[in-house]
Amino acid sequence: MSRIVFWPLMALCIAVEIWGLVIDNRDVHYLGAIAGLGVIVVNRLLLRADRYKEFVKAGEES
Repeated sequence: MSRIVFWPLMALCIAVEIWGLVIDNRDVHYLGAIAGLGVIVVNRLLLRADRYKEFVKAGEES
């Protein structure tokens, strides 16, 4: 996931969290927090997959 995609998604999640606090609705606040954690997890998994592909590719060239 590129930074161009990651940061707007995180900004959206933070905006949802803040909006949930403003309207005093904890469900919306928690939804934003869980979505933000999901974005972070997907980003980490995609980074790990890219590194694994590079590792395998380097092993095949040797």
